[in-house]
Amino acid sequence: MEQQLTVNVVTPNGIVYDHHATMVVAKTISGELGILPRHAPIIAPLMIDEVKVRRVDSDTHVDWIAVNGGILEMRDNLVSIVADSAERERDIDVTRAERAKMRAERLIEEAKQREDIDEVRRATVALHRAMNRINVSKHQ
Repeated sequence: MEQQLTVNVVTPNGIVYDHHATMVVAKTISGELGILPRHAPIIAPLMIDEVKVRRVDSDTHVDWIAVNGGILEMRDNLVSIVADSAERERDIDVTRAERAKMRAERLIEEAKQREDIDEVRRATVALHRAMNRINVSKHQ
């Protein structure tokens, strides 16, 4: 009876994360999803949010990953996350994320003044991504 998960996070740039875990928690469009070993197979679309991975070596060893949407698949104790972009907490450039946040906030205000709904939506997504990266970086 296998009591661990293998967790892979993959982006177009390659593998971002590949470790063994006892638990994974991710936010799907339907709500928060916790996955333990032997979880039933599932495929779920992810929100822009953090993914929490409790490692097998210690209950206190938790990795955090900023995932910008994507798909999570659980099958045969393998959790695969495919995302456009993802970063581990230790790899996040906080200064760059802060600049992206400020740029997105400025773009939102400018787009609102022009009443450009599409640009407001795009800038809002960029803001959520920047805020997610900033929040995950605080777990270090």
